[in-house]
Amino acid sequence: MTSPKTASDHKPRPWVDLLVSIVIPSVILMKLSGDQYLGSVNALILGLAFPLGWGLFELIRYKKKNFIALLGLVSVGLTGGIGLLELDAGWLAVKEAAIPAIIGLVVLVSTRTKYPLVRTLLYNPNVLNVGKIHGALEAKNCVGQFEERLLKASYFFAATFLFSSVMNYVLARWIVVSPSGTQAFNEELGRMTLVSYPMIAIPSMVMMMLIFYYLWRTIRRLTGFTLEEVMAPQLADKEKAQ
Repeated sequence: MTSPKTASDHKPRPWVDLLVSIVIPSVILMKLSGDQYLGSVNALILGLAFPLGWGLFELIRYKKKNFIALLGLVSVGLTGGIGLLELDAGWLAVKEAAIPAIIGLVVLVSTRTKYPLVRTLLYNPNVLNVGKIHGALEAKNCVGQFEERLLKASYFFAATFLFSSVMNYVLARWIVVSPSGTQAFNEELGRMTLVSYPMIAIPSMVMMMLIFYYLWRTIRRLTGFTLEEVMAPQLADKEKAQ
């Protein structure tokens, strides 16, 4: 009998995520919302069922219980509620802006706690050899400088979500203009979902990579280590094996 999968067994599948969460729902909403096919309500339910079902599967199967994943599920649920209850389409723009804004606020609040999100996501033992880095920083009396840079990286991180929030709102107001609950609303929602990936998600990913680069440059300047020397041991071993 096989044991249940855990987060440690989980391997990222970006193409599957993109297909299930973006492409399939967009095609359903844009192509099957007509009365001759599924109709606006059924198409909306089916289209949103893919990202909602996939998110629940990831949470249950791999025990990936995290705040951002939960917000994603809430976001899909709210989108469905706006469409099915035929609320004003302006609420969609508010919802699209609110989700990343909430995450950005959480990032800022986390800087006042013992567990800032940047430290949890980027400066952690699964990515970098934190013990080795901290030892070198203490030896060179640079811990304070590094903490200041880490705080600045947190502000940059929060700014990426502010960017997403503003762009989400602008995009939703620009594309989704038809009354909710209609075929046109579904088609516009599908179009917005497709467009949001290259216009928002990719720039946000680039900004995240730049933040990691900033953090690594800080580590290199303060400790003298190269990236290979401060990679987490498990990542370094995998790199050597390849």
